[in-house]
Amino acid sequence: MQSSPHMTSLYNIAGIQQVGIGVENLYEAWKYYIELFQMDIRILEDNKVAELMLPYTGGKPQRRHAAIAVNMQGGGGFEVWQYAERKPQPLSFELQMGDLGVLVCKIRSRDVARAFAFFSRNPKARLVGGLNKNIDDSQTFYLQDPFGNLFQVVQDDYLFKDEGRLTGGVAGVTIGVSDIERAMTVYRDILGYDTILADETGLFPDYAALPGGTGGFRRRLLGHSHPRKGSFCELFGPSNIELVQSLERTPRKLYEGRYWGDPGFIQVCFDIRNMEELGRHCAALGYPFTVDTTQRFSGGSSFDMGDAAGQFAYIEDPDGTLIEFVETHKVPLVKRLGLSINLQNRDPEKPLPRWMLKALSLMRVQPERLR
Repeated sequence: MQSSPHMTSLYNIAGIQQVGIGVENLYEAWKYYIELFQMDIRILEDNKVAELMLPYTGGKPQRRHAAIAVNMQGGGGFEVWQYAERKPQPLSFELQMGDLGVLVCKIRSRDVARAFAFFSRNPKARLVGGLNKNIDDSQTFYLQDPFGNLFQVVQDDYLFKDEGRLTGGVAGVTIGVSDIERAMTVYRDILGYDTILADETGLFPDYAALPGGTGGFRRRLLGHSHPRKGSFCELFGPSNIELVQSLERTPRKLYEGRYWGDPGFIQVCFDIRNMEELGRHCAALGYPFTVDTTQRFSGGSSFDMGDAAGQFAYIEDPDGTLIEFVETHKVPLVKRLGLSINLQNRDPEKPLPRWMLKALSLMRVQPERLR
């Protein structure tokens, strides 16, 4: 597929930084994600008031406790997120495939069949359906965590650091949309997923065991034709976005009437450079930032994100699904020694040295020590 004529090189996307997961008990959920998906490298953790998300938090600041963790084999991470002073509001209905929002988080594996056999023996892993073919003809299977979130293990040979694990980090997401073609302005022209890997309409065996998955759908799997560039591109690796449109029922918005951070997949977050240029591009395509810290922290100054610092912004896709952009200025490298990486004066397209990224292994946490 050809690149979109709207694509610009004036901003840079390094990859999916994390998928936000709203939970009711952060440490309970994080322990589970370490045990199941080895999300055990703590990039940052903070417990403070979210002052700038007022459009999505009932118009007033809300205190939350959040942690970002990654798997060193490569891929995006999880941002595990809990309201600290407000009772989270779970989804009031059962999610159905095709509903509007982030439906599934994709987890990479170099050997899906072996991973399926391993998870089949793991009493903590709740498989949903069996080993199936994905729409790109690769092997795949699904799991559901104890909190109702769906994960899909997908074939992906990318490896940053071999730790002998059967799964790596986030390889992408499945997003429910009301109109696939209309959604392409965001996913192709802004986020750079300009390659259609598969586009199928009908009934799908791999969806059959999923909630609401027996009906007719159109599914489009997107990749990016150009390798991602940037400080963390080698840690995050390539990624895919799958858009799914229900053909037999009217989908529901997963976060309608609920707050950002309530239980479920909150957002997909992309690591970027040149936030101001990205903002101009999004606005020109009709998707202006709905939250933008550059309006408050201008001239290259940073928003304090606990152990890290940077700037962030949000847009909504045509159905209101939140896409986050983070421009990282500082990230901890060895927290106990007070060592961090300053990214502001680095070439925005150049990856950090692999030895430096691998030093993040020193921030590994044990699930039994989380409290």
